Amino acid sequence: MSDKVLAQIDSDGNATVILNRPEVHNAFDPEMAEALDATLKQLEADARVRAVVLVGAGKSFCAGADITHMKKSATYTPEQNFDAAHLTARMLYTLYQLAKPTIACIRGAVRGGGVGLAAACDIAIAARDATFRLSEVKIGVIPAMISPYVIAAIGERMAHRYMLTGEEFNAAEAYRIGLLHEIVDEDKLTATVGHMLAHLHTSGPDAVAAIKRLIPVSAHAPLGSDIVEETARRIADVRATPEAQEGLSAFLEKRKPAWIEPASDRNTKKA
Repeated sequence: MSDKVLAQIDSDGNATVILNRPEVHNAFDPEMAEALDATLKQLEADARVRAVVLVGAGKSFCAGADITHMKKSATYTPEQNFDAAHLTARMLYTLYQLAKPTIACIRGAVRGGGVGLAAACDIAIAARDATFRLSEVKIGVIPAMISPYVIAAIGERMAHRYMLTGEEFNAAEAYRIGLLHEIVDEDKLTATVGHMLAHLHTSGPDAVAAIKRLIPVSAHAPLGSDIVEETARRIADVRATPEAQEGLSAFLEKRKPAWIEPASDRNTKKA
């Protein structure tokens, strides 16, 4: 596995994924995109993992695509250019549809594809002094691969402004337009992410995965008989699952459901 992406899992099942190219502000090249894609898939398959936090090494979260690599693309064939772009597009989709909840923990500069990473995460929390820029247009390219996630986060109207102008905006503006869920002082960022993880740990893991699949379906479906039937079918299927029955029983019995136990305790019981 490339050392451009690092991962660690704590005793509570929280996985931290580190973008590890601080010398270039964590800009991603095809190797890094492929490593991030593979890392996320490994964490998704790991039963210990309850949530994934994405962070950048050094001062910046992510500067987007590596400019040096993009410059070399002029010498590539159309097929080579497509293959390189597809690596990044696939990685973003893997992050977006991951069955585990994801949190972007943001410090410093966030540019281009870095904005896409933040938008593809379920929850985005940033330090107050973080800055953002959809800067692709300034070098004559377009934010194609990140556009589905960014537009879903900030809407078409704001996308028109910030994708066309490429202007920098601060964390307060990122919060206002919907890219961020919270902004906090730098020294409170880690604690705020921890508080969010604590909330996620009280949620049923299977329900979390089902909700992540439900949101894009409901968000883009017209109101009518099809979505009525689809949503009714989904809740009917979930109600009968062991997790739902455990959650309902725990509520009625005024106790915590089994999934709230720390991962270390669960693993001890299984041993």
